[in-house]
Amino acid sequence: MPFIPNTDADRKAMLSTIGVDSVEELFSDIPEKRRFPELKLPEGLSEPELLKELEKMSAKNLTADRAAWFLGAGAYNHFVPSVVPALASRGEFLTAYTPYQPEVSQGTLQSIFEYQSMAAELLGMAVVNASHYDGATALAEAIIMALKNDPGRTEILLPCDMHPEFKEVVATYLAAHQAVINEYSGSPSTAPVSSKTACLVASYPTFSGEIYPLEDGARLAHDAGALFIVQADPLLCAILKSPGAQGADIVTAEGQCLGNSMNFGGPYLGMMGATATFMRKIPGRIVGETKDKEGKRGYVLTLSAREQHIRREKAVSNICSNQGLVMLQACIYMAAMGKNGMKTVAGLCHDKAHYAAEQIGLIPGYKIRTRTFFKEFLVSTPVPAETIFDRLAKRKVVPGLPLSRYDAARPNELLVCVTEMNTRAEIDSLVQLLKEVAQ
Repeated sequence: MPFIPNTDADRKAMLSTIGVDSVEELFSDIPEKRRFPELKLPEGLSEPELLKELEKMSAKNLTADRAAWFLGAGAYNHFVPSVVPALASRGEFLTAYTPYQPEVSQGTLQSIFEYQSMAAELLGMAVVNASHYDGATALAEAIIMALKNDPGRTEILLPCDMHPEFKEVVATYLAAHQAVINEYSGSPSTAPVSSKTACLVASYPTFSGEIYPLEDGARLAHDAGALFIVQADPLLCAILKSPGAQGADIVTAEGQCLGNSMNFGGPYLGMMGATATFMRKIPGRIVGETKDKEGKRGYVLTLSAREQHIRREKAVSNICSNQGLVMLQACIYMAAMGKNGMKTVAGLCHDKAHYAAEQIGLIPGYKIRTRTFFKEFLVSTPVPAETIFDRLAKRKVVPGLPLSRYDAARPNELLVCVTEMNTRAEIDSLVQLLKEVAQ
């Protein structure tokens, strides 16, 4: 909160306006004995003392900039160019909320337009909205779109190998809908699609990092009259065929990897794109380019399917939000990196991850479980993965995610993530420590 210097005279005038004599009167509805409980707090500190204390507390955390970081599973340690926060923190952007008045929101509308244009090309979609809370909520909203597309279809097919937290979010969203969630194993081309299936969902890649081709899954869904939804890694789309080019009707993604720090888990960016068929059903906003009466370029809210803008009960979604600042950072990142820069980053992730997997696979007792992957792969370990995590974390190496944290029946599985931020020395150190733990 900024410091608001209200004087005694200011406070007296405000109290008089609302018809009370003191601030205490504002709390008269609270029983007197409950109003001012005694708090056993330490003596106050000066600002320098407080900052030093906070720094000491912060030093107890093991963060990505103080360790060799191989933890992914939805929050990824990618490099954020300095230009991204430098531009995004300008006051014009930092204080902007939502472009209800286009005539005074041209900068915000332009940034959304540019983000949507680049994201649509990346995901292979005709349109991309702005935007959702995170990748999980974007996926849930996409599934609701599929249910509304054909109310007679109630089955949702999810991959078994999808992030557990994504599954939980989807289940929460669908609790108010007449829907049945079923899961399938392996490639989406083998999913048991039926006449009751509203949508077939594919992960690109899966939670364990496996990359399956999507064309056959799209064909399978469409032949049965269902929609094909893909939850994608946007960086993966920089080097492999986009979901849209493989037949997806709707693509959702977590945009944190595009110029946003991990931020202890949020706020993040839920990306959603769709084919032209679903342009008017996609939640959120779509910004278009136009010209004013003088022929100058301008931007407008072309489509708004939110509950605002007088749509009320006719709205596609009533909780969709424009994550403006996070979207802006993704926009600046994509513009700064360009097509070649993003390909380079994705290529580094791919090559370093495969080097790490090759070296880990040579250690007796370890086995690489993922066959075709991008930056994340699953490892079977000779000792409990949680033991490995605890021992290596003390050496300032975070080796990945022990899957026992999601499933107690999987104690010897470690999900390892390698990005462009990991050096060869860090990878070699990880390999050496894994050898030591196995001995």
